Amino acid sequence: MTAPITVVILAAGKGTRMYSDRPKVLHDLAGKPLLRHVLHSVAALGPARTIVVYGHGGAAVPDAFRDAPVAWVAQERQLGTGHALMQAMPQIDPEGTTLVLYGDVPLIAVRTLQALLDRARGDNVVLLTVELAEPAGYGRIVRTAGGAVSRIVEHKDASEAERAIREVNTGIMALPSRHLGRWLGALGNENVQGEYYLTDLIGMAVEEGVEVVACHPAHPREVLGVNNKVQLAELERQYQQQYAHRLMERGVTLMDPARIDVRGELICGKDVVIDVNCVFEGAVHLGDHVSVGAHCVLRNSAVAEGTRIEPFSVLDQAQAGPRGRIGPFSRIRPGTVLEAEVHVGNFVELKNSRVDRGSKINHLSYVGDATVGKHVNIGAGTITCNYDGANKHRTVIGDDAFIGSDTQLVAPVAVGEGATIGAGSTITQDAPPGRLTLSRSKQVTVEGWKRPSKKAK
Repeated sequence: MTAPITVVILAAGKGTRMYSDRPKVLHDLAGKPLLRHVLHSVAALGPARTIVVYGHGGAAVPDAFRDAPVAWVAQERQLGTGHALMQAMPQIDPEGTTLVLYGDVPLIAVRTLQALLDRARGDNVVLLTVELAEPAGYGRIVRTAGGAVSRIVEHKDASEAERAIREVNTGIMALPSRHLGRWLGALGNENVQGEYYLTDLIGMAVEEGVEVVACHPAHPREVLGVNNKVQLAELERQYQQQYAHRLMERGVTLMDPARIDVRGELICGKDVVIDVNCVFEGAVHLGDHVSVGAHCVLRNSAVAEGTRIEPFSVLDQAQAGPRGRIGPFSRIRPGTVLEAEVHVGNFVELKNSRVDRGSKINHLSYVGDATVGKHVNIGAGTITCNYDGANKHRTVIGDDAFIGSDTQLVAPVAVGEGATIGAGSTITQDAPPGRLTLSRSKQVTVEGWKRPSKKAK
């Protein structure tokens, strides 16, 4: 029988250097709070219990994760990592292994954590360590002459010789739960910071003859934490670089892998091409042979095969069918469905509308709360007037209709199949199929009229 794993995530830090009212772990990386990334990795491990220790910001942290299957423990006073783990101790299973993680270390990989747990054999302590060229600020791993881990010394308490050590403690460790309560009870705070250091447990383990082993992540970025906005931005780029490389390994063409932002999940088919400075938020699916022009934003949307999205276009909670063309400068708002071979052009906005196969809305139009049939042509400057100041109303346009430029369709209204609406019309009643409908004032030329001229000063 596998020993139970209890995961404790320490997330109580104030984050003073973030200069923000938000708790540090609620700051976003790739569109998700830092803590959400850690919880995502933990879920893949399948622990028996996950405990999050929170403090700064009060209930804001648990309130932001009401959907998370975790136990919450408050650390009223932030007196160090050892003190934080003490708060969780009553909820830790005394059997099995306790894995300690941090809510502000978002890039830790599941494979690294699994490798660490695989080395935890009941009664040993496993540390995740890494060698850094610039180890300032990190606790140093002190080893015996034979190479065994003997203790961890914090940077502020380290001697000059100890500060020269490049192998550092990441803070991530797996400990035998049955020893944990005793070791935590013996912690003291006789140090420069006056805090209870979790790292002091390593020395206790060594004194008791408990084996302490170290393992390493695949890449140092996995254990980088966030203490300020500079580090947050650096990790954002690290994350985006990793994501870009994964996309390219799967066959996606990125015109510049340094200029893409994925804030969710991007799934791509074959021969997808993405130009520079595009942002993908939420769940986005791009079918085979889709191209996305520069400076586009796609949010929770799906684009079918062969469709081309021109630069500076926005798709938000929308679906685009195959072999279509969108943009440039198009805005496709929530609830919109474009069927196959639909063209939506420059400065066109659609909202909560269905546009059927082969229809075209190429210039400077607003179509909201509408059902547009097949092979409809909507001319420049057309507006569906869907809002009466209190309620939204629907416009229905039949197959093969032609809507002349600068037309206002005042909903609720229907345009029949094959109908033509003359340019410059305001349509307030249903237009019959197959006929021309228009509304215009009579054109008048005023004889003898002269344009006013400026008066001499």
